[in-house]
Amino acid sequence: MSLKKQTAISLVWTYTQQFGNQLIGFLVSLILARILMPEEFGLIGMIAVFVAVGNTLLHGGLTKSLIRGEDLDAQDYSTVFYFNLAAGIIVYLGVFLLAPLVADFYSQPILTGILRVYCVTFIISAFAAVQLARLTKIMDFKTQTIIAIPAAIIGGIVGVVMAMTGYGVWSLVWSSIVTSIISTVQLWIYSGWTPGLNFNFQKFKAHFNYGYKLTLSELLDRIFNNIFLIVIGRYFSAAQVGFYTRAQTMNQLPVTNISNALNKVTFPLFVSIQNDDVRLRRVYKQLMQMVVFVITPILIFMAVLAEPSFRFLFTEKWLPAVPYFQILCITGILFPIHSYNLSILNVKGRSDLFLKLEVIKKIIIVITLLITIPFGIIALLYGQVFISIFAFFINAHYTGKFINYSALQQLKDVFPIILLAVFAGGIVFLLDYFGLKLNMDIIRILIGGVVGTSVYLFTAFLFKFGSFFELSKLIFKK
Repeated sequence: MSLKKQTAISLVWTYTQQFGNQLIGFLVSLILARILMPEEFGLIGMIAVFVAVGNTLLHGGLTKSLIRGEDLDAQDYSTVFYFNLAAGIIVYLGVFLLAPLVADFYSQPILTGILRVYCVTFIISAFAAVQLARLTKIMDFKTQTIIAIPAAIIGGIVGVVMAMTGYGVWSLVWSSIVTSIISTVQLWIYSGWTPGLNFNFQKFKAHFNYGYKLTLSELLDRIFNNIFLIVIGRYFSAAQVGFYTRAQTMNQLPVTNISNALNKVTFPLFVSIQNDDVRLRRVYKQLMQMVVFVITPILIFMAVLAEPSFRFLFTEKWLPAVPYFQILCITGILFPIHSYNLSILNVKGRSDLFLKLEVIKKIIIVITLLITIPFGIIALLYGQVFISIFAFFINAHYTGKFINYSALQQLKDVFPIILLAVFAGGIVFLLDYFGLKLNMDIIRILIGGVVGTSVYLFTAFLFKFGSFFELSKLIFKK
């Protein structure tokens, strides 16, 4: 099978998994948002950083080393498996002991119990991290889809039933735990691999030398990605944390749905052509333009129609999240470009440079936070926009050196797409503000979405945007 065909098939199954998970998660979240209060979502938001750290340790550098590595044998996989399992147990024990301090930090005593129960998922997931890495390495995203969707459905049902019977925030906790259990059990059944009774220190050292810098980089990234939740939870109310998490979730719905699905395919794809810089640049450019072509109009249309969308989906109690969401949509446009730039560094084996860049960006985040905290949450969010722009230039600068594709060249390639999306979004805004504002929310959403999409696609066709035709071939190719 050719690399192009394998990539296309992988994309289909990855998007099926990603869209399926996101659709299920969105429907579950929609129901839960109508039952539970923003404060209860805020409590889960307060522990997000601990969940992110645990997941990074389990699915970070060493498993990426397996995906990147060549000529691996059973000892490689078993060695990483036992390390991941030990790491999961150690991290969970650390969280268990620190839980009361976290609860005191946020002045929320209930967080002690929530953390200690929720983070059991670290140990559960550790049992299947290598199985998942093996499936990713061979680009078997069909099996991952078959595993992920039933787990999301069963976990979602558990959460909804518990919420309807009065369990409050615990419905969110147990929904996550059940999803993790179902997923892990299926990975053992479908992956076709089980660990042997061996641990090779030489192989561990080889994977660790590549992986630890990458893991540290990702840890920094996860911590600082959630630092706004930490700050909002510390200085503002649980309800405001809930509004922020709702806005962030809605913002990430298209971003992570498309970007993360593509990243799962692009990393092994980039690895396969890592020694051909001309081809790597060409593939990188095509994928970046395609994902920006899809994500940008979605985010802009969602921002323009945010008020009727939030009221229709989540009820009036969630309307304070609207301005948060609209600002975060700006950062979402650059998110896929960040991911691809950093993927190039990983593919080239420069985890040391990856770590260096992460440290620099985190220093900027701290400075931005210190400046914006006194001015409230809106200032914090605009700070995120500044950080995202800064991160793009620093990531693209170093990536450009490896594949001769500078930040300015990247901007030049995506700017027409962004400009077209802004134009279509402006049409939607004018139509909604002057023609649809007094209509029902669902009418505003449907008409605005259809008109915006039609204007965007027709203009892209009229001006012969390459991404439009590449996407058309991918969708309609028989």
